[in-house]
Amino acid sequence: MTLLTGDRYRAQLADGRELYLDGERVTSPADHPAFKPAVDELARLLDLQHAPEHRDLLTWVDPDTGDRLARGYQPPHSLEDLRLQRRSAEFWHAESLGQHGRSPAFMASIAVGVYDFRHRLEANRAGFGANAEAWYRYCAQNDLVLSHALGDPQIDRSADPVDDPDLALRVLEENEHGIVVRGAKQLTTLAPLAHEVLVYLSASFAQRGAEQFVVWFALPLNTPGLITLCREPLGGEPWGHAHPLGARFDEQDAMLFFDDVLVPWDRVFLLRDGDLARTGLGRINAWSAYIGHVRFRERLRTLLATATLVAESIGVDGFRNVQEDLGRLAGYAELTEYFLDAAESRATTTDSGLLAPGDTAASRVWSAEVAGSAVEIVRKIGASGLLMQPTAGDLAHPRLRPHLDRYMRGRGIDAERKSRLFRLAWELTGDGFGQRQDLYEYVHRGDLTRNRINLFKRYDQSATRERLRRLVEPPGALSQSPSPTQSPTAPLEAQR
Repeated sequence: MTLLTGDRYRAQLADGRELYLDGERVTSPADHPAFKPAVDELARLLDLQHAPEHRDLLTWVDPDTGDRLARGYQPPHSLEDLRLQRRSAEFWHAESLGQHGRSPAFMASIAVGVYDFRHRLEANRAGFGANAEAWYRYCAQNDLVLSHALGDPQIDRSADPVDDPDLALRVLEENEHGIVVRGAKQLTTLAPLAHEVLVYLSASFAQRGAEQFVVWFALPLNTPGLITLCREPLGGEPWGHAHPLGARFDEQDAMLFFDDVLVPWDRVFLLRDGDLARTGLGRINAWSAYIGHVRFRERLRTLLATATLVAESIGVDGFRNVQEDLGRLAGYAELTEYFLDAAESRATTTDSGLLAPGDTAASRVWSAEVAGSAVEIVRKIGASGLLMQPTAGDLAHPRLRPHLDRYMRGRGIDAERKSRLFRLAWELTGDGFGQRQDLYEYVHRGDLTRNRINLFKRYDQSATRERLRRLVEPPGALSQSPSPTQSPTAPLEAQR
């Protein structure tokens, strides 16, 4: 069917999946008030792929089939291919103001990663690599909207799943039809609005002797026995303000319950090999980390523009301390450009022939560290005004309106426009949607402490340590010491 249209996407969500919200089963997400605005937004973005002025940026032609497919599914073979992916993702995330963490552009890049890793998966078990390639092609040909499931339930993180197998998703059995899995995955973002879910991670179980928990597979979200439980929607109450961000961009996070689900053999990609899962985790996410940084840059731009407009509306944009805060936020946004450029300049060809962005581990740690500070700057500038703004009903009330016009206007902005601006800032930083987005920035890149430790362990200090060792050696011992492996003038790249 190739490229999706918005209408086809809406219709496909009514696929019989077992989806629950607030204790009730939802049969058609596209028509349910909790999901409809977000579905409509995704549908609008999918329709842009068909617009003549955007087609060449957002799509590409598969040379093997002649089909026009979504750009996110294009396997990059050159730097130009990689940069086209970036520009396409920039368009998508600008349209969504950096609020779509699990955009189709992001998840398509993970499907590309699975395709790239197919030869290694084939070594795990004959046929798994072919399964990965077939799944990637199926997703690309049908322009599927994907989700992925990584985290295990927060039951008792101090316990070992070998002793309590409900702590993690596990393989119960293998049979002629496939594998049977039981368990749960939490925080499956976009699951209610996606066609399929990719289940992976599970690398940590390699050190526990718990191979039954190491499994990668993909399934349609309407698979029998697969239950999707949604959290409370964050689109706002049906009164007062419209909550345009929460309504349009609440991707929904869900728990997935696998009630003895059969995964057909042609949907299994990796089984009982923790070392391969650990290696593959970084490999298949090489492109998604790059696309994710495009999204984070757009979020920072949105926060910066919001903070600037708020500052101007109350006449504090000329204050030195406010300008300093805005400059710090502008610096964050500018640095993301450098990280993206660095990923491109360090790009390498994988063993399957694709061009992968260079490692961006340090930028992911940095992003998690500054994300909260970026939000805090907006809160600091808006201060109490973020809380106290009139609703649409207040603005329409004849008794209240004269007082609102007199006491709740801003500098060069009337009370109505100012209230909309401040409510937008509140939605970005303070209400349920804003708090969810802030938490997402902190957790979605993985455990920050672990990432810092891994960064430290991976960083090559050998040349500098040798120079310092020679500097602190007693003078007599220096002449007998072996020469350092690298000269003091060795290029910085050789020290990484």
